[in-house]
Amino acid sequence: MTSSPAASYLPIAVVLLLAVAMGAIVSSLSSLFGPKNPNPVKSTIFEAGSEPAPGTARQRFAVKFYVVALLFIVFDVETVFLYPWAVNFRALGWFGYAEMFVFAATLVVGLVYVWKKGALSWET
Repeated sequence: MTSSPAASYLPIAVVLLLAVAMGAIVSSLSSLFGPKNPNPVKSTIFEAGSEPAPGTARQRFAVKFYVVALLFIVFDVETVFLYPWAVNFRALGWFGYAEMFVFAATLVVGLVYVWKKGALSWET
């Protein structure tokens, strides 16, 4: 029995189809069975339990938010590189281990630098 190359993608297609179907079902059920009694209190803007502040939406944010976002991206990229390394750990041998050690050490040095500069301190 020969199978086509597209047959190996069948499980992925089934999972994607189930995900789309589940999203559609949950959305339709929540709109069907959800509460439908709006009142002025429920219709007000709600953000973190506080009243909205008057003013413009074009306010300046502290640089700390951007620094934390950049650090998150750096360590997120590190995780992206760690997974394939962990999968091929035995095939890479000691060379792969040393390369990942250098990669992780570089990121740790960067984290220590940022930490010493006080970029992770929210009080200052």
